[in-house]
Formats: sequence, structure tokens, C-alpha cells
Amino acid sequence: MPTDFEKIVKFRVSRRVVLGGSAAFSAVAFMTAATPVATRTADRFNFMPVAANGLDTVTVPTGYSWHVVAKWGDPLWSNGVPFDHETRGTRESQERAVGDNNDGMALFTHGEKNILAVNNEYVNREIFFGNRVSNRPEGADDVRKSKAAVGVSIFEIGFQGGEWSIVMDSALNRRITADTPMELTGPARGHDLVRTEEDPEGTSVKGTWANCGIGRTPWETYLTCEENFDGYFTSNDRGFEPSPELKRYSVGLKDWGNDWATTDERFDFSKHPNEPNRVGYVVEIDPLDPTSTPKKRTALGRFKHENAELVVTDTGRIVVYMGDDERDEFLYKFVSDGRYIEGGNNESLLEKGTLFAAKFEGNLRGRWLALTPATTGMSSQAEICIHTRQAASVVGATTMDRPEWVAAHPKKAEIYCALTNNKHRGKKSNKGDNATPIGGPNPRESNKYGQIVRWTPDGGDHESTGFSWSLFVMAGNPTVHSDADAGSKNINTGNMFNSPDGIAFDTNGLLWIQTDGDYTDKGDFAGMGNNQMLVGNPETGEIRRFLVGPKGCEVTGLTWAADRRTLFVGIQHPGEKGSKSNFPDGGDAVPRSSIVAITKDDGGFIG
Repeated sequence: MPTDFEKIVKFRVSRRVVLGGSAAFSAVAFMTAATPVATRTADRFNFMPVAANGLDTVTVPTGYSWHVVAKWGDPLWSNGVPFDHETRGTRESQERAVGDNNDGMALFTHGEKNILAVNNEYVNREIFFGNRVSNRPEGADDVRKSKAAVGVSIFEIGFQGGEWSIVMDSALNRRITADTPMELTGPARGHDLVRTEEDPEGTSVKGTWANCGIGRTPWETYLTCEENFDGYFTSNDRGFEPSPELKRYSVGLKDWGNDWATTDERFDFSKHPNEPNRVGYVVEIDPLDPTSTPKKRTALGRFKHENAELVVTDTGRIVVYMGDDERDEFLYKFVSDGRYIEGGNNESLLEKGTLFAAKFEGNLRGRWLALTPATTGMSSQAEICIHTRQAASVVGATTMDRPEWVAAHPKKAEIYCALTNNKHRGKKSNKGDNATPIGGPNPRESNKYGQIVRWTPDGGDHESTGFSWSLFVMAGNPTVHSDADAGSKNINTGNMFNSPDGIAFDTNGLLWIQTDGDYTDKGDFAGMGNNQMLVGNPETGEIRRFLVGPKGCEVTGLTWAADRRTLFVGIQHPGEKGSKSNFPDGGDAVPRSSIVAITKDDGGFIG
């Protein structure tokens, strides 16, 4: 049992933002943590914080306004049909409309045109098939409808009458779905583990789904990240035993109720055991060429990708930071072999490089561990890029509290990662039988609130394998708890939140934090209200709440207009779990995932 002194140290350290390394609350960590947060200088936020609430709308600060840009089911072409609240659309209408459950997104410009690329992660069966008694697909048309609702929506938007909206029939409008042809590139291309009866060469694959966070490249392509792909595979042979490799990725005998295998045999892994190996990657898309073929970049590894944050090193190499969003999985980075050439041909830069997994050590230090045949004992880099979790387990990477989005500071070499929560921390091993000790960047048992870790590469060089780390914030509830679950020093009754998820920096170096957590507003989460978006100052530690979403939603995905006068934000799955939302149409309308635009009433800059 911990001594009283250890308990006090644990809480004092947690309330001062920084925590120690793998040695639980070491003296060095405590001394570092005892340094006060920097004295606040000029107010950089330029808004007054909003209060937590449980309203079924979007709440923004005084002096700001919002409007809906696009919603699930909005047609992209004039031969589409408006969303039908009674049927929730058909397969034909969905194939020509914005997908469901929008997540990460990015805005691209092409001359005078503004093109929004948006991930569509999954469908909420209870809402999507709410016109069915079963609340699930009933036949081939329903399955095709749900397959058309995921993937990526790419469409031009225009600004007229003070609002942004879809440009119908734009030549750049495009839907990429679970059936869109794609190319496998990188080490796994052609490997035996990705060959199937339909694709004996192992070079082409159908579709992308479970699209969560995003990345964008300096050569202006869009990266969509495949996350919970396992929930779509099943086995009609209930006696079939999934391989240990499939089990590591949570592929089991039952899917999540989408029933894709009933009409598409590739989702029956007992018949096609390699199909799950063909998903779980970062997919590169050219949003300005609707005829281009998306490319799955296997060199970046296969796991439940959250997002892909790119930086260019001083030598021109591309570094991609990535999190694997499952309890007690790992943080990764990829370093390209090739170098970025501005205005040159950079299309193969994500095909070859070195993959690393993060090891957080004591004394607030860490190392990037290379995943190679020599370090992992695997037969080839292709095998590593297919069974990436197993490779990271072998080298001893640190199990993390569900690594979500990663964000790079625009003004210095400093990287942040949202660790959203982890009920298994300190309770059980992960699927690779790796321990989940309490300490380092994961300091709380059965972590219900989450935290944001940050690190600085040695010498400010993203190619370096050494780094120093600290915690920017530990979310918590100081109105309920008086221990570490109260949160770090920069958490108070006016800004408390749980489950940080999406994060991104604006051009001024402020960190925008979006949440996807408990919105019951009760018990341990009393006073937090609906999910929200906050803004943090990395220099002072101050955090203010900027936005509160409607009932049952996740606030996720953000991108700015080129002139920085509009901030686009995603409102995903309002009305989830029976939370009785009718956002955004009100009345008795079906709740619909939406993209909203936020502007300042005086026309000023945001971020």
C-alpha cells in the first residue's frame, strides 16, 4: 500500500501538470513538477470562455457565430435528392451525398475554389437504420447504403450571403467509399499476407472505412486514417478460430451489426483470412484530382490509426507521428528515406522509410525504437508493416492510454498527443500480453479522464531517436475529487473536461482540444456538460472552453479557411445512445452529423 507521503506526492505532482517517468513519481519528477506554471502574460485567447451546458445546440463565445455547412445526406450533385427524415435516405441517394459521422477534415484551395475533404467514420445503426424495426440493415440495399455512407466525402464549398455551403455539381465533388478501388504501396505491396483470391498479386484493394483522423502533406494531398476496421469482419463458420495475429487486431467471429459479409464475401475472414490485412492503413488521396486512385501507404504501419501528423525536418525528410487508438497500444513515428522537394515530385515519399515505436523512460526521457527485422526478429519489413502491433510489443514500446490525435507545434519542435482514457490501465495486460504499469505519461489507474502528453526531440531534430517529455494537462473534476482525479493545476471548475481526442494547433501556436467522452453530466462527470472544444496556451498552461456541442455528440475535426476568418468544426453523432437530439434541424428531425462554420462577428481572424 502506498504511504501517506507517496499519496501526497502523487497528487501534488499531478496538480502541477508534469509527471514522472516509468519509476512511479520519482524524486526527479517531483522536483520538476514543483516548478510553478509560467506567469501569465498578455491574453492570447481573444474570447471569453463559454460555460458547460447540456443544450441541443452549438454554443460559442459572445462575438462569434456559427452555421451549418453540410450534413449527413446532403446531395453533392443536382441529380441527388434531399435527405428524407422518414427513410433516412436510400442506397441511391447516399451514394451521391455527404457521408455519415464526419470526423477529421482538411480544407484545400485550388485557385478561387475551396475544397473540403471530410472523413466519414461509421454509421450509428440506431439512427441510420432507425426506420427499420431491427435498427440494422435488412437486405442488400441497406448494406450498400451503409457502405456508401463511410469513407471520405470531398466537395467544393462556396461563401455566399455570409455563409458557406456545398457547391452542387462541382467537378471536384467526389465520394470515396468502402467499395472504391485503391492501390497498396510500400513494403506490404505484393506480400503473401495481402494476397487474396480476388487480388492474387496483392496490389489492389477495395475501399476504405472506419476513417478517423487525418493528415495533410506539404504537396497538398489528404491522408485519411483507418481506425476500427475490425468491426466489419465476421465469420459465418462459428467454429472457425481466428489466428493470433487477427485476434491482436480484435478481429472476431461477430461484426458490429453492419452485416457487410451478408452481401460481400470479402468480409467473411474464414473464407478470406487475408482481407483484414488489407485495411488499417493511412490512405493518401489527391483531393484536386477526382480521377486519381487512392493509395494505402503500408510503410506507415497497420494499426488503428487515429491521425497522421506530418513535419518536414531540416534535411527535408518527412516525419509522420501517429497514435494507435486502442487501450494500451503504442505511439509511432515514420521517417522517410527520401527528401521533400518543394514543387518537385514527392508522390513516393510515404512508400519507404523507417518505422519507430515510442518508449517513455524515467527522468522524463524517452526513445524511439526502430522496427526492423533485426530489432523485431520478423522476417521482413513487409511483415512489420502488416503486424505492426506485434513488432512494437517485441521491442518493448510503452503501452499508452489510447493515443488519439497528434499535433505538431507550428513555431518549435514540440509534439502533443491526446491520451483519451483507459479503464484497463494498471488492471490488465494488452492483447499482446504487454504490461500496463501506472506511471510515466500514464499516471492514473483505470484512467477515466485522460491527459495530453508532449515531447521535444533532442536538438529540436524530429529525426532524433531521443526526446524529453512532460504532461501538458491531466483532465479531471476538482468539484468531485481531491486526489489525482481532480486533474492538473490548469484544470478548474470553469474549464474541466474529459477524454481529449482531436487536437490541432492554429498558426499562433494555441492548441485546440476536442473531446469525445462522458456527457452524462453526473457523478464523476458532473459539471462537464456535453462534449466540447477548448483552447490551450502551451506557454502558460491556461485552458479555456471555446465551444460546447449538442446532446450526445463528439466534437471532432477542425480546419481553417485560407484567410483564417472561418473555423470549420465537426459535430459527429448527435443523439448517440438515446440522448434525444434533433440537431441541427430541430423539431422532430432525425439527428444528423454535421460540419459547422464559426466566424467572428467583426470579421476578424480565428487562430
